[in-house]
Amino acid sequence: VQLQAFGGGLVQTGASLRLSCVASGRTFSRNAVGWFRQAPGKEREFVGGIKWNNIAYITDFVKGRFTISRDNAKNTLYLQMNNLKPEDTAVYYCASGRTWPITAAVMDSWGKGTQVTVSS
Repeated sequence: VQLQAFGGGLVQTGASLRLSCVASGRTFSRNAVGWFRQAPGKEREFVGGIKWNNIAYITDFVKGRFTISRDNAKNTLYLQMNNLKPEDTAVYYCASGRTWPITAAVMDSWGKGTQVTVSS
């Protein structure tokens, strides 16, 4: 599976963005997929993931603001981000893997990332 993330940008505090991650290959619908982010000077962290059967998980630090979803017919993963804060500034990566729960170590494929910058 090859992944391409897009939809990032520069926004103000409180704005919304929707990231998309388009996958190539026929295994997308059978994989767990997720979003990670990496801020400058920090380690990559898990944001949320969604299983092949649409069971989703979002980490506590974005719960209530971010929603993850997928459209298997379009081979696309989404991350809807609302009420963005400066601390959400990071490069956001999508990733695909065959196991659950998701951690960075078990993901097989990674997209190149898309930059999200939230100004105060």
